[in-house]
Amino acid sequence: MLGIVGIFASLALLIFLAHRGWNVIFIAPLCAAVAVAFNLGDLPFFASYTQIFMPALGSYFATYFPLFLLGAVFGKLMDESGAARAIAHRIVRWVGGERAILAVVLACALLTYGGVSLFVVAFSVYPIAASLFREAQIPKRLIPAAIGLGSFTFTMVALPGTPAIQNAIPIPFFKTTIYAAPGMGLVAAVFMFATGMLWLSRRTAAARKAGEGYGEHKEEFAAVDNSNLPSFFLALLPILLVIGLNFLLSKYVIPAFDHSELATARFKNIDLKKVLAIWAIIGAMLAAIVVLALTNRKRIADLQGAINKGTLGSLLPMANTASEVGYGAVIAALAAFAVVREGLKAVASDPVVSLWLVVTVLAGMTGSASGGMSLALGAMGEYYANAAQVAGINPEIMHRIAAMGSAAMDILPHNGAVITLLAICGLTHKQSYFDLFVVGSLTAFTASILVLGLYLTVGVF
Repeated sequence: MLGIVGIFASLALLIFLAHRGWNVIFIAPLCAAVAVAFNLGDLPFFASYTQIFMPALGSYFATYFPLFLLGAVFGKLMDESGAARAIAHRIVRWVGGERAILAVVLACALLTYGGVSLFVVAFSVYPIAASLFREAQIPKRLIPAAIGLGSFTFTMVALPGTPAIQNAIPIPFFKTTIYAAPGMGLVAAVFMFATGMLWLSRRTAAARKAGEGYGEHKEEFAAVDNSNLPSFFLALLPILLVIGLNFLLSKYVIPAFDHSELATARFKNIDLKKVLAIWAIIGAMLAAIVVLALTNRKRIADLQGAINKGTLGSLLPMANTASEVGYGAVIAALAAFAVVREGLKAVASDPVVSLWLVVTVLAGMTGSASGGMSLALGAMGEYYANAAQVAGINPEIMHRIAAMGSAAMDILPHNGAVITLLAICGLTHKQSYFDLFVVGSLTAFTASILVLGLYLTVGVF
C-alpha cells in the first residue's frame, strides 16, 4: 500500500513542480526517486536512474529525435520565409474577413496538418487573427480558442496522415502507420471541427447580443513586413510535399525495397513495421525542407541562422518529453505499479477502452498530450499490444484511440501549450481559458467517446 501511495505522491509532486515552473528534465528523475524511496528498496536508487531511467530516455530520443528536429526546422523556415503568413492571408481572402473565426481555424489547421508546429502557427496567425477579430468586432478573448481549435485538436490526433508527434508515438508499439483507422479519424475530425465551430459561433452571437465588441487591448506584436511574401502555391508546395510524400513513401516506395537485412543482429532484428512510418515522415519532412529553402532562398535572410534556431528549439520539448518517458519507465519497473496496472485494467476489460482511459488520465495529470501518452505506452504499451493481439483487435484502433485520448483532457491550466498560447495573445486564463478548454479538450473527449462507440458497434474502418 505504501508503494502505491509513493507512486501517486511522486506523480502529484511532478505535476505540482512542473506547474510551478520547474523544468521537468531536472525534476523527473527526482520525482522517480521519491517513488523508489516509498517502495522500500524494491529498486536501488542509482541503478534505477542509470539502468532504467536513462535507457528509456535514450530510446525515446533515438526513435523520435528526427521528428522533433525536422519539424522544428521546417516550422522555422516556414516562418522566416513568410510562407506561413502567405497561406494564412490567402485563406482569409478566400473565406472573407467577416468569417474571421472560420478563417483563423482553417489557416491553423492547414499549417499544422502540413507539419508546422503549433507554436510557429500561433506566432504567425495571431497578428492576422487580431486584425480580423478587431474589424469584425469579435471579442479578442476568443482568439486562443480559434487558434487552439485549428492547431491542437483534429489536426493533431484525428486526421489520418498528420505528422504530429502525437500521431507518431503509438507507431512502434502497435506497428501501425500515421494513417491508422483513417475512416474513424475522419469522422472524429469532422465532429471536432463542427462542434468547435458551433461553440465559437454561439459564443460570438452571445457576445454581440450583450454588446461586447473586440475590447480595449494594447497589441504587443510588432509590425510585420508582408511586402515580399511568396505566392500561395509556392508557400503551399512544402506542405503538399509533406502530405504527399508521407503517403507515397509509407505505402509504396519504402515497402518496395528489400529490407531483409533488418532481420539481422546488425540491425537488432527490427520489424520494418516498427520503423516504416518514422522513415516516411523523415523523408517527407527532409524533402520539404530542401524545397522550402531552395524556393525561398532570397526571402530567408539567414538560412544557417534559421536552421540553427530551429535545431536548438527542438531540443527542449524533446528532452522534456523524453524525461517523462524515463520517469514512466522507473514507475513501471516498481512492483507496486503492477497492482496499479491491474486496477486500471479492471476498470474496463476491453483493451481499447482501457487504453483510452489510461492515456486520457495521464495526459490530463501531466498536462501534456505527448507526455501523457508516452508515460502510458512506455509503462503499458507492450501489455496493450499483446492484449490486442490475443483478443484479435485491429491494432489501428489502438493507435487511433491512444492518440485521441492524449488530447481528451490535456488542455488543463498547467498545459505548456495553453500557457504559451495565452502569452502570445496577451490574454489571461481568466479571460480565455474556458473557451479554449471547451474546443480543445471537451470536443476531443466527446469525439473519443464517439470513436469508442463506433468501434463497439460498427468495428474499425
